[in-house]
Amino acid sequence: MMNGETLKQAIISGANNISSIKARINDLNIFPVPDGDTGTNMSMTIVAAADALREAEPADVAAVSKMTASAMLRGARGNSGVITSLLFRGIAKGLEGKAEASGSDLIYALGLGVEAAYNAVTKPTEGTILTVARMGYEAGLEALETEDDPAVLWEIVCDAALEALELTPTMLPVLKKAGVVDAGGKGILTIFEGMLSVLRDGVVIELKEEAEDNEIEDDFFRSAAAEFDQVINFTYCTEFIVGRNPECEEDPNELRLYLETIGDSIVMVADDEIIKVHVHTETPGDALQRGLTYGQLLTVKIENMKEQHRKAKEENDKAKEKVEKKAELAFAEPTDEFGFVAVAAGEGLTNLFNELGCLNVVSGGQSMNPSTDDILEAVLATPAKRVFVLPNNKNILLAAKQTVALAEDREVIIVPTRTIPQGLSAMLVFDPDCDAETNVENMMQAAKNVSTGQVTFAARDSEFGARRIKEGEIIGLDNGKLTVTSSSPNKALYKLAKSMINKEMSFVTLISGEGVSEEEAASAVEMLENKFADQVDITYIKGDQPIYYYIFSVE
Repeated sequence: MMNGETLKQAIISGANNISSIKARINDLNIFPVPDGDTGTNMSMTIVAAADALREAEPADVAAVSKMTASAMLRGARGNSGVITSLLFRGIAKGLEGKAEASGSDLIYALGLGVEAAYNAVTKPTEGTILTVARMGYEAGLEALETEDDPAVLWEIVCDAALEALELTPTMLPVLKKAGVVDAGGKGILTIFEGMLSVLRDGVVIELKEEAEDNEIEDDFFRSAAAEFDQVINFTYCTEFIVGRNPECEEDPNELRLYLETIGDSIVMVADDEIIKVHVHTETPGDALQRGLTYGQLLTVKIENMKEQHRKAKEENDKAKEKVEKKAELAFAEPTDEFGFVAVAAGEGLTNLFNELGCLNVVSGGQSMNPSTDDILEAVLATPAKRVFVLPNNKNILLAAKQTVALAEDREVIIVPTRTIPQGLSAMLVFDPDCDAETNVENMMQAAKNVSTGQVTFAARDSEFGARRIKEGEIIGLDNGKLTVTSSSPNKALYKLAKSMINKEMSFVTLISGEGVSEEEAASAVEMLENKFADQVDITYIKGDQPIYYYIFSVE
């Protein structure tokens, strides 16, 4: 049997193990944009739990797992961190009420974690952290027929997870082409192996300084866990919340099974009071009607995805340890009807979002993902009954979504903006005379009409498509797709603008970053005006954002 102290030390050992190699995972990434921080996100997520366990000294496995899940939920950063926290949240659910845990208890709990992680992702992609965790669990489950020792079973889990990791290149072509494995999968295996050291040998792996780059000869890791883009197979995105009838004894899982027969992209969360549902379907009325069997509909939102071309997708992945956290924000009573929180980096962008109505701006963005707790702190410091959160980055979206259930005294509404220009456009169309649902619809419609260009640098040598990219080379992204390479930021900006601006466009907003001098920015504005002033109105903003020399929007 496994007691609470053993589980506590196993979590700490897992945290130390991944923290010791996080930079190796960060530095090796398929896409050359400086965003390879899967290791940092996962390590910071589980370190939050390790720190909490060291301070509180929980007694039994139920208390240890509960504290671990709570700390990881609040400390979760990026897609990989959120998925890791969901795995451990499921483990906590499986160990609830237990003083000690048998091998079967541990495997059952891991299964709940795998299920929670898969359920949280709109379209699970195999060849990622999900696959590694699932195949580890399945091997452990099969071994229960002959074994119940936690240490032996966890070793079987780790062995199967390693085999799964080695298979990830066969599941994702981008990994196979680069000849590497998935970073998120490597990250969770590293955590599991750190736990195994305690369960099997009684040894806590110590935190080590990372090796120099020239000492790393093996284990090339890449992250494909952040991308869960989805094809629109059904017309209507249907979301609703059911206030549960206490007299209804029907299992909520039956609702999920029914939804799977009429649609896809199903995400459902249920507790004793409510059931939250998201589904893509051709028959939203049928979904609502089935939901009514569990109680009253509290909220309903139905959107036509094909008419709107595409909905912003739910995702997220990055954190930068050297970013200084602002002083703790003061709690504010929810007195106003509406309030706003945005995520942005750079003094100029922070000031701009403030001017547009965002009382609190969380510092973060590319390679600097704030945690769920960072976003929650800003939400609770916003004196509003309904707080709209604009992540402005696809890798922050999952962490932002976790705040919805944590802010109990106010409603948190996630506006799934994926870029800074989308966030700015969304803020500009907010109408205080409209209800929240209408505003979200209008804000996302405005965001959808914005094309985002970004000029940055290649963080590493890479081969992308037919292109060979060298570290330090200037690159241009058209709505996230690498389309331009150049020798200077201004030249890349010009190439990118030529490809993105057409006769249908009316407005261009250019935002300069912290690495761009006033002279360079003035030259860039002059260049755009000389070429496009007769086609579009051009606005310049000094954003001071890191990573990106220029961000510009076209609409």
